[in-house]
Order: sequence, then C-alpha cells, then structure tokens
Amino acid sequence: MRKLRCTTPSASPPSTLTDTDLSGLRIREAVRALIIDHDNHVLLAQLRFPARSVWVLPGGGLEEGETHVVGLHRELHEEVGLVPHEIGPHLWTRTHVIPFIDGKWDGQRDHAYLVRTTRFVPAPALTEEQLRSEYLVDLRWWSPTELLEEPEETFFAPLHLPRLVHDVLTHGVPDEPWQIFQRS
Repeated sequence: MRKLRCTTPSASPPSTLTDTDLSGLRIREAVRALIIDHDNHVLLAQLRFPARSVWVLPGGGLEEGETHVVGLHRELHEEVGLVPHEIGPHLWTRTHVIPFIDGKWDGQRDHAYLVRTTRFVPAPALTEEQLRSEYLVDLRWWSPTELLEEPEETFFAPLHLPRLVHDVLTHGVPDEPWQIFQRS
C-alpha cells in the first residue's frame, strides 16, 4: 500500500493517505501548468465557485484516452491561448477530495508540469461563455513577491501554491514530483 505525503520543502507536518482511503471515490484525472515567463512571473487562472473564488494553475480534466502532454497542450490552448514548444518536468501531483458541484466526481488529481515561455497576453480559444461554464473568470500574471504577499483571504489551489512556486523558483525542479493531499 503506497502512501502519499505532502513533501514540499516547507511542509509541516506531512499528511498521509493510503491508496485504500480513495477506494470507491470517483477521482478525476487532470493536468495543470506552472507557466513562468522570463521574469519569473506566473500565470494563474481564477475560478469562481458559489462558495468562493480560487486562483489555480491553468489546466483541467483529461479527456478519455488523453496523455498528460496531449491534454495539457489542449487545455493551455483552450484556456490561455498558449501552444507551448515544450512541456517541462512534472513538479507535483495534488489529490484533492472534494465533491464537484455537478455531482460527477468526488475529487480531482492534478498533475502539475513546468512550462517556461515568453510573456504573452492570454487569448483563450474558448469563448467567454465556455470559460464561465468551467468557472474560469480571470487570468493574471503574478510576480513571485505578489504571490507571497497576497492576503490570507485569497484562496489558492493547492492551498500553499505561493510557497510551492517560491520553492520551484528558488530551489529548482524537485528530484521527484511532490505528492500533495488535500481534503475539503
């Protein structure tokens, strides 16, 4: 039985979850991109749900049979208008147990990858109506300082996203992808 632990350099204390704890749950597989420009600014997407808004890495659910790379290329084109030359290393996997609004899923497993690019103005391929149906309401570039100084009332997913971004920018890509578990 493999254990998942929150193993980010600044995490304390690590949480654990065994694979059997997820048995019977419908977990949606998804991919996300930590998009970083040459000035180390990060592009985030704001999702607005009935209970709260949250800033996340761009990306989303995999379609049946899609690989992580193909799905991430599709999601980035749809949500931000980016067709990256290269998908970088796998940074972390976040398993979040939370019932979806539509009742189809009990949680999501996000696989986050590094994407380096030049700064661009986001131009999603999806219409505004399509984006809103996926709860996406804003795209914004953040400096590392802005992320770390954002008030506690601002929600990020993963919960400690500013710290994760800081760790990647400061220490580089982890040797092994971090495993993060979150329950809401």
